[in-house]
Amino acid sequence: MKNLGYYNGKYDLIENMTVPMNDRACYFGDGIFEVIYTRNHKPYALSEHMDRLYASANELGINIAITKEEFSSLIEELIHKVDSSEQLVYWQVSRGTEMRSHAPMSELTANIWVTIRPMKLRDSYTPMTAITLEDTRFLHCNMKTLNLIPTVLASREAVARGCDEAIFHRGSIVTECAHSNISIITQNGEIKTAPADNMILAGVARAHLIEFARKFGIPVIEEHFTVEEMMNADEIIVTSSGTLCRPVCEIDGKAVGGKAPKLLCKLRDALVADFMEKTER
Repeated sequence: MKNLGYYNGKYDLIENMTVPMNDRACYFGDGIFEVIYTRNHKPYALSEHMDRLYASANELGINIAITKEEFSSLIEELIHKVDSSEQLVYWQVSRGTEMRSHAPMSELTANIWVTIRPMKLRDSYTPMTAITLEDTRFLHCNMKTLNLIPTVLASREAVARGCDEAIFHRGSIVTECAHSNISIITQNGEIKTAPADNMILAGVARAHLIEFARKFGIPVIEEHFTVEEMMNADEIIVTSSGTLCRPVCEIDGKAVGGKAPKLLCKLRDALVADFMEKTER
């Protein structure tokens, strides 16, 4: 198949699939999602993404009727039905299906959506440009929910201004980006990244950056930093499943970073190598 759409046991090409109007994702965005990439039909960091999915489901009271292991096996089975070996795999879980009501009228069983389409990992070695925007999202950013209107608006603004990403801040404090986490290498050679509280979605790629930094003996500080600190940092690093570890070279039209290339390269090379190793045939 050139791509694949899946819904509660049925699958076909994405463009042929339909879902019930009463799925709560349609009315309320009442659900959660995850995204991974594959190479050689092998998924990268699948178990970590499943852990986060089930943690979000638990916090939201969404009843997923299958275990993490069963869900992972389903994803791996579907990956092999798509011809391309390099894929973007997206899956979401909505609370369930019933007539529209803000509060569910009964105990619901979650609906499972999966889409798979050919896509290569983005180039981690091409620096990004970004803009800063006030963070107007809600206060549950730690859950990867389907309610993404603020992210959509921020992404549209970034594209309109010829940039790759939008960096959110609340007042002077940087939180994260529209699609990714953001960390800095300080002038003291430390990695500083926002704490994994309810203001950010603690990304799997962010966790990998922290893991490798500590492995290399690089101090990691999980605390908030300001826009001013970011603009003056030696390097600014964006992490996500699609980019792994990508530097930012320009924010709001001003050149930034580029002052610790060896340290940046060491981290980026390690993260890219980890992806390549774990997706070998």
